[in-house]
Amino acid sequence: MKLAFIIDPIHQLDPCHDTSVALMEAAQILGHEVWITQVNLLNVIHSQAWALLQPIEITPVELVEGRWVAANPWYNLGQAVFAPLESMHAVFMRTDPPVNDSYLYATYILDYIDPGKTLVVNSPSGIRAANEKMYALQFKEAIPETIVSADKDVIRDFLEKKGTTVIKPLGNKAGEGILIVQAGDRNFNSIVEISTMRGRLPVMVQTYLPEAKNGDKRIILINGQPMGALNRLASGNDFRNNMAAGGTVAKTEISTREEEICQLLAHKLCQDGLIFVGIDIIGGYLTEVNVTSPTGIREIDRLNGTHLSREVLSLIIAGIGASPL
Repeated sequence: MKLAFIIDPIHQLDPCHDTSVALMEAAQILGHEVWITQVNLLNVIHSQAWALLQPIEITPVELVEGRWVAANPWYNLGQAVFAPLESMHAVFMRTDPPVNDSYLYATYILDYIDPGKTLVVNSPSGIRAANEKMYALQFKEAIPETIVSADKDVIRDFLEKKGTTVIKPLGNKAGEGILIVQAGDRNFNSIVEISTMRGRLPVMVQTYLPEAKNGDKRIILINGQPMGALNRLASGNDFRNNMAAGGTVAKTEISTREEEICQLLAHKLCQDGLIFVGIDIIGGYLTEVNVTSPTGIREIDRLNGTHLSREVLSLIIAGIGASPL
């Protein structure tokens, strides 16, 4: 099969960490053609999505003394071609957030791929509907107490009732801009003014979960079913557990409560065309639903000696109902 991956510039990716590279590598190992493009290379011509596509060959990473090691160079690019995306069996939207204008417009272009010919992972409309912070709010029994507001008085009232809260910008990634705020904090006004851009942007405010000190679990789901997990732990210099914020990772299992949360999400995720998703859970509470470019596969495979990227890709490929013309 022919698979296209819409990614950030290839030279910026880390083959030892990025899930996009893990998926492309797995596709190659499984015998599929792998092509890459970027959001700025997408087009609509005669009501059909086109892209400048380049074939790529990847030298697989190797596990050496417990860590991934990549060749240098680790990829080789072929001749670019301008082609309709419907010439691919599947297109993977793997550009990193934030979901800014460029990202949003790319999803509009991907709407012009006939889903009867080519599978898009994840669904463009699903991505637009699923803000990675807000999407979790519909699963009330799974999330910590949460409000979303740009109103300083509303946020102060919630903080005073809960004692300690976490403020999260709605559009950031990798833990950027997340703050812990305690009742009576003398910086409260400034914190809220900066976070909300002086009341112009709403933020998410959640009850602080003390269990965060034990880690923030990332679970990879395919079609709503859990495939693997890792636990992310904060460094000594930061309360955030995100890998991008310097957090470390540890092997973990999926608990009964976490299985229940996955089951709770499954139908809605499938309904919205969100095939490949990463959810974050702290202390048995769902905190985020990642639908843009979920990561963690390299770490799960390293810790568990698995080939999750191949399992994930095989399941996605199995869901393709028709070949392109």
